[in-house]
Amino acid sequence: MKSVIIDIGGCDYPQKMVGGAAEAAKAFPDYQMTVVGDEQTIKAAIGSNTPANLVIAHAPDVITNYDVPTRAIRQKPDSSLVKAIGLLNGSDESIGLVSGGSTGAVLTGATLLVGRIKGVLRPVLAPFLPTAVDGKLVCIADSGATVDPKPEYLAQYAVMAEKYVRALFDIEKPRIALLSNGTEYDKGDERTKAVHELLKQMPINFAGNMEARDALTGDYDIIIADGFAGNVLLKAIEGTAKMVMGQVKKAMFSSLKSKIGALLMKKSLYSLKTKLDYHAYGGAAFLGVKKLVVKTHGSSNEVSTKASVANIIKMHENHILEDIKTEMEAERAAATATGSDGE
Repeated sequence: MKSVIIDIGGCDYPQKMVGGAAEAAKAFPDYQMTVVGDEQTIKAAIGSNTPANLVIAHAPDVITNYDVPTRAIRQKPDSSLVKAIGLLNGSDESIGLVSGGSTGAVLTGATLLVGRIKGVLRPVLAPFLPTAVDGKLVCIADSGATVDPKPEYLAQYAVMAEKYVRALFDIEKPRIALLSNGTEYDKGDERTKAVHELLKQMPINFAGNMEARDALTGDYDIIIADGFAGNVLLKAIEGTAKMVMGQVKKAMFSSLKSKIGALLMKKSLYSLKTKLDYHAYGGAAFLGVKKLVVKTHGSSNEVSTKASVANIIKMHENHILEDIKTEMEAERAAATATGSDGE
């Protein structure tokens, strides 16, 4: 039976992640959910109604956000993350890992212990955000894995993100934009200009440069960015959404009239809140490593954990790793033919 590994160590609400794993086990009975973390915490969260396809792997230690990732991975062999990666690497039946722990540790562990797919220059962290178009999400690649990448790295991000979006949403030609400070082709710093030229030459649906204010219009399926700019974009959008929802809530209860209006609009407001809830979309895939890895939010709950598992299963069933490997092999062959192989 194929297995999805779920690391609950280091997250804010391990009991909620366990609950999400249990829900995923029920939703996907042909897959095993292996929950890694403190055994007592896991058993207490599940209760007496443990799904037959959920197993527990005890790991008493945790890598925290205060640990230095490379050092902690070496010095904490009993941590949930190291044990989870060991299980992931240890069997062909283990198809993917979901972790709510330290982002730095998850990305470092995936890169060093799982390893990059041959030909991948740097893996990319690719979360989704909702857009103004109902039911449509936009992928940001990269959102923090490599803050100062070479142009060639970003060109590969586009290739991997395209495979990702196609696998999850069956979009034949995802529309790809490059984050810049203007839509003109000559806008941006020297790296952005170089990336623009590379993307123009690639067999992808490249829509050109895009300004940050258009990120959520629904006009694009993928936004290519360096890890610094992508992370700033992601955090700015999340912070703005949180502020707006807080102001809406404050306005709703500011007077008797507004309370009556809020009651009349309750269904619409709930729909808006649901749309802006990042938990519904699962975590960010770490594309370019040899197994499927999803870094979910530290505050992950039942919904986001189950969604992350569902995304891993869909990526597996749509052969995304094989597609990326094939693309990298073709890229290496082309580079060898032109004498430009290597980083």
